[in-house]
Amino acid sequence: MHDLSRIIKAYDIRGVVPDELDAEVARAAGAAFARFTGASRIVVAHDMRDSGPALVDAFTDGVTAQGVDVLNAGLASTDMLYFAAGSLQLPGAMFTASHNPAKYNGIKLCLAGAAPVGQESGLREIRADMEEGTPDAGGARGSVEHRDLLGDYADYLKKLVDLSGIRPLKVVVDAGNGMGGHTVPTVFAGLPIELTSMYFELDGTFPNHEANPIDPANTADLQAKVREVGADIGLAFDGDADRCFVIDERGEIVSPSVLTSLIATRELAKHPGSAIIHNLITSRAVPEIVKEQGGAPVRTRVGHSFIKATMAETGAVFGGEHSGHFYFRDFWKADSGMLAALHTLAALGEQDGTLSQLLARYSRHVMSGEINTEVADAPAKLVELERAFAGRAELDHLDGLTFDLGGDTWFNVRPSNTEPLLRLNVEAPDTGGMVALRDEVLGIIRS
Repeated sequence: MHDLSRIIKAYDIRGVVPDELDAEVARAAGAAFARFTGASRIVVAHDMRDSGPALVDAFTDGVTAQGVDVLNAGLASTDMLYFAAGSLQLPGAMFTASHNPAKYNGIKLCLAGAAPVGQESGLREIRADMEEGTPDAGGARGSVEHRDLLGDYADYLKKLVDLSGIRPLKVVVDAGNGMGGHTVPTVFAGLPIELTSMYFELDGTFPNHEANPIDPANTADLQAKVREVGADIGLAFDGDADRCFVIDERGEIVSPSVLTSLIATRELAKHPGSAIIHNLITSRAVPEIVKEQGGAPVRTRVGHSFIKATMAETGAVFGGEHSGHFYFRDFWKADSGMLAALHTLAALGEQDGTLSQLLARYSRHVMSGEINTEVADAPAKLVELERAFAGRAELDHLDGLTFDLGGDTWFNVRPSNTEPLLRLNVEAPDTGGMVALRDEVLGIIRS
């Protein structure tokens, strides 16, 4: 079997197909996951990547060899898989590599109720089982049922966010040839929305641009289209549609931290005094606004397994990450790009102003956005940064390194869990301060 240390990450399995992730690995993962959960049935789904169906078949073979049944939901967004795991109370496996290039695929695992499976909550044990080799259980094999859950998923989301009374909106959606092209038409059906669709054709080779809207280069087409058609809002989904980025009516990118503050305010209006999760790279404006709205901000590491675990511990009603992941207690504490989009559309449609006017109160500081740099030795670069800013900043080691320079000026540098990258986020009170600090830090990282 391939070296599993290369593909089993902090909170999922992800690698190049077939060099690192192939049918043998998928089958072993299925068998080990079935044994780990002890469930009688597991739900599986996949995104639009060409390698998905064959990997699902191999995983299914491993599960059913343990005498466990499989519910195959077919094509789905990642949050559809979470919906299935939550509404049906089944462990689940989603085959996706999110925004990674076409040669990659992966497996996101969850327990019944969409509870996360990460290194500290099962992946370590699953890997050990895979490496040792999981024997077939003997006896009767499990059965396989195919079921389309798209309609049920759409109905559930629209029960969580009422859009029946909003004003008509002109909306442009860029699905990036990913799963948003599969889910948006059904979710938006019957809503007062004039939809302009971009790149809805499912294509795991991503022929138009990477399905990674955190990179501004990948939202350029959407920004231009919003201006061209005079839309009220633009929405961009990543490959598996669990992340959503927003473009305002001017064609400007809306910070996910601003959306976190907006949705947190809406959720606190329904659930006063609740905890709100934000990761350590969201804007300092998020905890400020949460406190102003009577909520309790809770800071955590980056990554869905950490967010979900903290939500369970604190009873938080909502959580937001600056990467465009948004988590909802009413959605089994799981993340849903589509649910975040519906909240934004509802907030916009419930008032007469433009999106930029609506969001102005939530935008208080200047952020760089996430800047990725490929490096040969990430730990050495972190040590170099510590030396360079010694005496100038307070350090926080919660996730990578956060350097607090005071006066709402800070930056975080952390290694990627899935790629050989360092990720930089910078915030300052004004553009000049942000740019100067950003360039100084990048000069060290890229030297």
